[in-house]
Amino acid sequence: MQVIRPRYVLGIILVAMIATGFAIAFRWTLHWTWELAAGAHDVVTAMEHAPWLLRIVLPAGGGLLAGLLVLLAARRTTGGAGVGGVIEAVAIGRIQLSFTSALLRAAASWFAIASGGSLGREGPLIQFGGTAGDDVGEWLSLGTAERRVLIAAGTAAGFAAAYNTPLAAVVFVLEVVAGVVVMETVVPTLVATVIATALTRALVGEGPMYGQRAFVLADLRELIAYAALGVVCALVAFGFTRLVGYAARLFKQIPSPWRQAAGGLGAGCVVAALPSVAGNGFEPLAEILDYKLTLAMVGFLLVAKMVSTASSVAAGNPGGVFTPSMLIGGCTGYLCNIGLDAMGFAVSPAGGYVLVGMAAVVAATTHAPLMAAVFAFEVSGDYAIVLPLVLATAIAAGLARRMDPDSVYTAELRERGVTWQLTRTLPP
Repeated sequence: MQVIRPRYVLGIILVAMIATGFAIAFRWTLHWTWELAAGAHDVVTAMEHAPWLLRIVLPAGGGLLAGLLVLLAARRTTGGAGVGGVIEAVAIGRIQLSFTSALLRAAASWFAIASGGSLGREGPLIQFGGTAGDDVGEWLSLGTAERRVLIAAGTAAGFAAAYNTPLAAVVFVLEVVAGVVVMETVVPTLVATVIATALTRALVGEGPMYGQRAFVLADLRELIAYAALGVVCALVAFGFTRLVGYAARLFKQIPSPWRQAAGGLGAGCVVAALPSVAGNGFEPLAEILDYKLTLAMVGFLLVAKMVSTASSVAAGNPGGVFTPSMLIGGCTGYLCNIGLDAMGFAVSPAGGYVLVGMAAVVAATTHAPLMAAVFAFEVSGDYAIVLPLVLATAIAAGLARRMDPDSVYTAELRERGVTWQLTRTLPP
């Protein structure tokens, strides 16, 4: 029987607390900045209050600052960045994480998001949590295998603190980061997410991210409609990733930090016309779930969010596409519901389709259907939608993998020539 060392347990607790503290500070400072600068609680409201010229200039300036910080971070490490770097450390065992680099990239992401860039915040929080796991493991003189588990635990803690979704955080690590399910990873990750979620709920608040909701599956035959939604979401996700790839090839011709500034400028032009695309997409998605947006506005949001996120991400501004993908999927689900209703099909209210579409696009971009389904269930708090969630995410992820073997996370690794095959256990 393997003896669990006290230092290892201490490491899990420390990593969870450090990752959570950083995630909460990241979120609080963003809100404090928007409140101080514009009297707004979020970036969308801040951009709505700003003059149209400022909506263009701010993301460009934030991108320029982000580009400078990215250049500094690149000198601190030779490994990958963001989720790709964490996958490389945990799944492959090639640990090339730098705490200084993670801080610099987190700061770069902060400036890009605070200035109105169309980015998610999970990227820097996940990378910081994973890097904290590596540094704590090294400080406690733990072995390589234990350090890799602490990196996974820190990643889960960062994810849980960002979204208040402990189960989805665990599945994210197992399905996306590690790619395998082994007890050596499951137990520490569960403990870390419990600590992270408890601290987050104590300091930030409890309850599902989008509030407690009740959806209805009126008839099991409606599962056919949800299956069709999964197919549509896979196609939308494929188009989105192709758009990001095309934009990346265009921006590659511009040197940093002007590349990031150009990406911010592109996003700013879209924000000037439609302020709702600023930030990670949380606010407009909540409005769609509350039926506050018109059909035309949802259609505009779908296209605008894809373009603005492609501009921000492809230019190299640190951040994530996880939350923007949620808005893209939510818009897709809403439009599909309205379309089915117009064609005379008996469908449930649009809210369920928004939620399932959100999860299906996330599943298609990450190739992680179980994580996407669990995540959508946790942010809504309603069990009635589980069957459509599982069906649509499975179809979307399976079809997306047929069209492109790489997810948004593994594409970066493959571009750098890093490939691997999954095994049944993590090698020591």
